[in-house]
Amino acid sequence: MSKITELSLIRNPETAPLLTEAAVREKLATSAGAVTALVSEWAEREEAVTFREFEKALRVAVFALARAAVALFLALRQQRVMREQPRREQRGGRTFRQAPAQARNLTTMFGVVRYVRTYMREVAAEARRGFHPLDVALGLTTDRFSPNVLSAAARLATKLSFAEARSTLASFVPNTPSTEVIENTVLGLGRHTAQWFEQAPAPEGDGDVLVIMIDSKGAPTATEQELARRRGKRRKRTMPASPRHRGRHRRGRHPKKPRRNKGDKSKNAKMATMVVMYTLRRHGGYLLGPINRWQYASFAPKEHAFAIARREANKRGFAGDSGKLIQLVTDGDDDLACYAGTYFPKAKHTIDVIHVVEKLWTAGDCLFREGSDERRKWVEHQRERLYRGHLRLVLVELHDKLDAIPKTGPGNKGKRERLEGVIRYLEKRADKMNYDELLDHDLEISSGCVEGAIKNIIGKRCDHGGMRWIKERAEALLQLRCIEANGDWDAFADYVHDIMQAEALRDGTRLRLQTTTPAPLPSVEKLVA
Repeated sequence: MSKITELSLIRNPETAPLLTEAAVREKLATSAGAVTALVSEWAEREEAVTFREFEKALRVAVFALARAAVALFLALRQQRVMREQPRREQRGGRTFRQAPAQARNLTTMFGVVRYVRTYMREVAAEARRGFHPLDVALGLTTDRFSPNVLSAAARLATKLSFAEARSTLASFVPNTPSTEVIENTVLGLGRHTAQWFEQAPAPEGDGDVLVIMIDSKGAPTATEQELARRRGKRRKRTMPASPRHRGRHRRGRHPKKPRRNKGDKSKNAKMATMVVMYTLRRHGGYLLGPINRWQYASFAPKEHAFAIARREANKRGFAGDSGKLIQLVTDGDDDLACYAGTYFPKAKHTIDVIHVVEKLWTAGDCLFREGSDERRKWVEHQRERLYRGHLRLVLVELHDKLDAIPKTGPGNKGKRERLEGVIRYLEKRADKMNYDELLDHDLEISSGCVEGAIKNIIGKRCDHGGMRWIKERAEALLQLRCIEANGDWDAFADYVHDIMQAEALRDGTRLRLQTTTPAPLPSVEKLVA
């Protein structure tokens, strides 16, 4: 009797013989024969068959064959581990000795597979904990799901709700994780995103000009009252008399909210800052691109986004003393302008022209009847002046219009205040609105890339009816969504797998990817330090 069989019988004498190499090989041969028999049986049927029905039946048989193949692989690797594993060893300053083997269920992409692996128990009496050499060697965690299953579930969760991710994965995987497991996997992966972004290498084949666009968007977050209700003691649930009344029944469990006044906010939104970065390559008189587009988003303070952008710019060869051109495009937010001067003092800072035109429409509302053709023509004329670099003429006309509005009279005070606000906005940022020069040099004049990224990365996943996030939990999902959008998911999954396996090999620690505790928001001080 082999060593694996002896240890298996000690642990579980009834089921262990079913997991030996001979038994698994026999099961694999039986499954392979079943696939061949199924193909022949369907091909020789007298009645009409469809490929759809045959493919569904074949999928079940092939998955059974795959599970048998995985079981044989695990049995063979276990034998090899037992040949190489000493009966007593030290790892990370801890001493372990070999204990009876243990059986385990592992959910793979093909279904549940049961296998046996040796256990190394810690000798210290107060600890009595250990690890499984086979799991460590193969990079398996204590989550009871294979890394590929958890990775696929989390990847779908970056695009869909947790419930939709589970139901979608169920179309391809026989045994899918619960929504709770998927959410905990997202939080577990989120603990590694900061390290991933920091160590990720710069892309190859960059262009000559670096364009950085930064903007913010709010995501709905839970209020303290909502959190207290969510975390409080659950009430005993009573079912309504008919399914038709379930909505009315649910509404009756909570007190009515006061009616909102006009202008009141209902989402309790917290701002996430989005960074979009790419390069342009000179070709004659044009700049071609975008090249190596990269996206990043975080609920950390806005300064954190600039610190990240500075770090990535340095990686890509656009350090402050490189002499290369960096263009920074924002919407004119005062905080963004402040951090731009700190982190990118030599960059060409541009205000998005679309935001400037929106200010002109605000001014047009003060001067002409809303929706009038005269208002539209006036705004179009001012816009053409902007594109030709005649901002001074726009400001002169706005001052003339302001002087023409009486200081008294119905509605005049509000018109003057709004018009004065537009004038202040334009005058304060006049040096960043040289759109004629930008067009001549084929540079960017609008922030459409970051606006689109905000809608796709933040809005499409985090801003739906009924959603109420906790910032730290949404942070993990947001950064994973950026990794997926950047096309780095497989590399990131390999990175997390490798660092967890290295830790287990070094310390003899049983690792778990899932966690219920999200990582704290990134710190600007740590990043700068």
